[in-house]
Amino acid sequence: MDSFKIIIHNKEADKYFAPAVLDGAELSLELTGAPGKLVFSAHKDEILDFKEGDTVQLVVDGAPCFFGYVFKKRRDREQHIEVTAYDQLRYLKNKDSITYKGKKASELITMLAEDFQLKVGDISDTGFVIDKRTEDNVTLADMIQTALDITMMHTKKLFVLFDDFGKLTLKEPTALWVPILINNRTAQNFAYESGIDNDTYNLVKLVTEDKESGEHKAFYAPMTPDEFAKSDAKKQWGVLQMYEKLDRNAQSPQELAKQLLAQHNVVRRKLSIDGAAGDIRVRAGSLIAVSLELGDVEIAQKMLVTKVTHSFYHRDHQMNLTLRGGVINAE
Repeated sequence: MDSFKIIIHNKEADKYFAPAVLDGAELSLELTGAPGKLVFSAHKDEILDFKEGDTVQLVVDGAPCFFGYVFKKRRDREQHIEVTAYDQLRYLKNKDSITYKGKKASELITMLAEDFQLKVGDISDTGFVIDKRTEDNVTLADMIQTALDITMMHTKKLFVLFDDFGKLTLKEPTALWVPILINNRTAQNFAYESGIDNDTYNLVKLVTEDKESGEHKAFYAPMTPDEFAKSDAKKQWGVLQMYEKLDRNAQSPQELAKQLLAQHNVVRRKLSIDGAAGDIRVRAGSLIAVSLELGDVEIAQKMLVTKVTHSFYHRDHQMNLTLRGGVINAE
């Protein structure tokens, strides 16, 4: 059973508080670049004194697990204060415009952290050098995610950016492996969904446009719409067309059409786990083992955690997970 405590530091008075937490605490971590979020409630008495911007720590079984900053307080007539704290990734919501040249995604993270006075921990070398890129009026998180996406496209490597107790950290999921098993005995419930309603296409049409001449040129995969209408490919799903306009100088539009078809001509499947036994080592980006019979598919493999919510109540610790991997390809 996991014991936890909250430590608040009033920076102005340089005082620390460890309030009795009401109704537990909830820590949410996501893979999408969203900041880690800690929510808890405490009773406001004459001793407890803190304000927005003060720091908050979550310690579980003596191990530091979260370091963040008070961003929101809500009080009721009983003098119960609900506190929302975010980790350092919250400051990646700042916007800016930059041009960088000959930098790796890992170097971009270090540069932005220095510019915005953020603390940096272990930043893995992403390897691929991005020739030149301009970002105009976008968040730092989007700049970084774009650089990581470009890196993944060229290297096939996924990198996870997270806050490791107050320091920006970048690692591959293989470095975040947690040796636990999720199955029917270790999870209270699961939710599995499959469908072709979102982000599924069996016909791709890309159009290049020359604005000066008005000339258009179309590229299709797997075939033209007329050919597709007569083929067996549309019998099961009907016509689900992806359409995009490209710049006239776009490179290899026909090859791009084929790649997009391969990515989107699939059934989308989602999987979430409710009420699993909590393990604070599990974060968004972790790899864990999963063995579940879902009906039309069976899962028995390592899977990527894309979102985790840790819930603490007294000495009870449970977690809800959103997973991806193999045929589970949506969230």
